[in-house]
Amino acid sequence: MAPDTDDNEGFTESATDGRDLSAGSSGLVTPFPAPLQGADEPASGTAAPADERVAAFRRVAAVGRRWHVGQLAGLAALLAVALTGGSIAYGAIRDGNTTTVSDAPSALSPALLNSGNIDASILSLQAHLRAQPRDFGSWASLGLAYVEQARTKGDPSRYPQADKALRRSLDVKPGNEQAITGQAALAAARHDFKDALDYADQVLKENPYSQNALSSRIDALVELGRYADASKAADTADSRRPGIPVFTRYAYVHELRGDVKTARRVLEQALGTASTKGDVSYVAFQIGQLAWNQGDYRTAVSYYARALAADDNYLPALEGRARAEYASGDKATGLRDMEQLVARYPLPQPLVELGEMYEDRGADGDREKARDQYALVDAWIALARANGVNADLDTALAAADHGDKAAALRAARAEWARRHTVHTADALAWALHVNGQDAAALPYAKQATATGYRNASFLYHRGMIERATGHTKDARDSLTAALKLNPGFSPLGARQARKALEDLEAAK
Repeated sequence: MAPDTDDNEGFTESATDGRDLSAGSSGLVTPFPAPLQGADEPASGTAAPADERVAAFRRVAAVGRRWHVGQLAGLAALLAVALTGGSIAYGAIRDGNTTTVSDAPSALSPALLNSGNIDASILSLQAHLRAQPRDFGSWASLGLAYVEQARTKGDPSRYPQADKALRRSLDVKPGNEQAITGQAALAAARHDFKDALDYADQVLKENPYSQNALSSRIDALVELGRYADASKAADTADSRRPGIPVFTRYAYVHELRGDVKTARRVLEQALGTASTKGDVSYVAFQIGQLAWNQGDYRTAVSYYARALAADDNYLPALEGRARAEYASGDKATGLRDMEQLVARYPLPQPLVELGEMYEDRGADGDREKARDQYALVDAWIALARANGVNADLDTALAAADHGDKAAALRAARAEWARRHTVHTADALAWALHVNGQDAAALPYAKQATATGYRNASFLYHRGMIERATGHTKDARDSLTAALKLNPGFSPLGARQARKALEDLEAAK
């Protein structure tokens, strides 16, 4: 006999249309961390429902551009409706829990979530759970699949669904490892890295060899700015459960310390062992990103192409390719590719990049086009906040250059109060600078570059702050280093760095 529908809380009617059968709300996706074991990227051919949500998102955002900041909470509620068809935000909770099916571990193979189609995996899990609603393992797998879907498709409505599924798994079997591991991934996706670390440690206390928990622990320590601890955690994970999830994190820990050679070697070894489409696309993208950070655009484009050969919808590689094309001088192609990406997936970073490309081109109407992109960023951040995602870093980065400078400083200070990383130090330094507080900004700019991490934007920010504080020699050194490292790091920032250097030389 079919189970009562009350036992199906957390399902969607479709894996792609976002219509939830239960109540909740809809958060901003983190910048594409390595997938945990047991989930993979979406296959191509699922763009139509996303396109419908994008069109609705843009219609609501157009209204939002005419609103004041204080009204953005209402805009976020409208965006939740636009993205999900309304029922996530306004559905009804029903949980009778009347069906009596024996508790069981997941009846589904872990390979299901590695099938290359996250939507199909979710539909299979939903169908299974309608027949076996007390399968705690499959509830946990569904929760993790929703997190992966949000990560890979830019659909923040999945986070509340993930939370429901993971909680349901824990209701059926309290303390089960799969669900707590899923909670670590969800907390990280929502930028709650302290909780992510707590969940990972909770799993590792019972199972020191959990690859997902070992990976989540490295992520959390990195994002909390505890780099020495993250390095030790990466060594421990490599000794206990070597594999692509650990290798990619091990490489990033070394990159943060300026050890690009080791990072590249480890990533190339990881790519050589990659067998699934998701692993190939992710690792190839990471090698491309490493090359981009060093200003090696040809190598970057070649690895982005390799990532896209494995998954032609892999968003970070699409974004990276457009950015590298533009920086290498093929501006028309880069702008066109970024437009195509943003038309399907209006995520904050590519929106800002597209806006800056328009400003850099400076054709008739480009200024208004740029403002449209920045308004969409504001709308997306409002949606993220409405759905439990800490978006202070995103706010600080976007608003400092293209929005409310005072709001950027408030957000940067709030994020710095939570965690001290090179990225939060850079964001706070720049927010202080654009608000005219350069003396206060300089120590943070120095801290952002203190680990050896090679980032041209950080060097540019430091150079501009040094110039504003009268440290002209240091400013020349920092700005020159930024442009030598990655001469096209930003359509507007690189141009401003060159102009500042010219002014410094003229003032000699």
